[in-house]
Amino acid sequence: MENTIDPINKRHRHNSWVTIILLNFFGWIFIYADRTILNPVMPAIQSEFGLNHSQLGLISSLFFLTYTIVQMPFSTLADYFSKKWIIGLGFIFFGVMTLFSGLVTTIGLFLITRAMVGIGEGSFYGASYGLSSQVLPKNKLTFGTALINSGQAFGQILGTLLSSILVLQLHFHWSIPFITISVPTVIVGLLYILVIRDKPFNASAKPNHSKTAIKSIDIKALFTRNLSCTYLMLFASIYGQIVMITWLPLYLIDYRHISGINVGWVASIVPFIAIPSALLFARINDHLKNTKTLICILVPLSAISLIFGVTINNDMVLLLSLLVYGVTGKMALDPLLLYTIKINAKNSQLAMTFGIYNFLGMIASIIAPIMTGFLIDIMKGMSIGFYVAALLLIVSLVCFNFVKYEAERE
Repeated sequence: MENTIDPINKRHRHNSWVTIILLNFFGWIFIYADRTILNPVMPAIQSEFGLNHSQLGLISSLFFLTYTIVQMPFSTLADYFSKKWIIGLGFIFFGVMTLFSGLVTTIGLFLITRAMVGIGEGSFYGASYGLSSQVLPKNKLTFGTALINSGQAFGQILGTLLSSILVLQLHFHWSIPFITISVPTVIVGLLYILVIRDKPFNASAKPNHSKTAIKSIDIKALFTRNLSCTYLMLFASIYGQIVMITWLPLYLIDYRHISGINVGWVASIVPFIAIPSALLFARINDHLKNTKTLICILVPLSAISLIFGVTINNDMVLLLSLLVYGVTGKMALDPLLLYTIKINAKNSQLAMTFGIYNFLGMIASIIAPIMTGFLIDIMKGMSIGFYVAALLLIVSLVCFNFVKYEAERE
């Protein structure tokens, strides 16, 4: 086992694991900021283009469709070519497409640019976690992953508050947040290319690896019981997160009559509390290695919070439910699930396993926005979308109970 890891680590030892954590952290910030700037301005987009809720959900679903489709190709390339170039060029592309998202004037062109943004963002996941897994010390793996993932929460806060301030509070056009966030996104892509020392992207390396890549892929190892149950748990946690991120601002505006920057502050409760929560549970897992118990505690609480927040028409109950979801939701589960993937994946297929993990989980991102919009149009209320998310969490938890960790197998 050690002989298979050492050559990889030797190749990347000139990259400080702190540097990798910081770059991946900022990578997630701008990926999630780009996604969440859309949500507070959904009413403005709906009004300008005359969309129903299903059509409004299609915007996010189309983005996640392209994002998900390119996951596996980019993750596979990351196992054989330079990760920094794959991430860096992907970031520059999605930054430019985010700029165009704010410049187009028809819903058709807006949908196309959001789909292009999804392609650019799809370069990040497998390559970034493959990179961090190769340089992070084993005793810092879960905590380091949690630090990287905390960028997702900071990105949600940045995107939600930026849109709420510029559009809902200062009454700028809904396109301004997209234009604003595009510049630092391109800068992050350039930093990946300039800061990380890695093997150059070399076309001549392709013939040396193409046949080896086909022969060495162990399909059965990618879909073991442990990995498959973890994929399903990610699917449910992402579904709940996307319902929360995409539809909570609209729910606050239409059903709780919250306005202006207050929409941003209330919607940011979840990522605010998720940051220390994810770091805490990651630290606990690094010391106790009791991942399954932690997940079995967090998931039911997360499901209950999704139900109570929209069932009881009380602002204090809503705030408490958002706090509980922030503590127990997808952000808290992420480092625990990634740890489960890391200890069950073959080292030679690490980026590919992460890519499949995210690919299958991100299918929930495609389904959740348009499905929730469809349910809203049919049921004439938003609560049903949150109920479905809670149900999926409970079903996935039942399946996850079949996962066995090393200590249990021994």
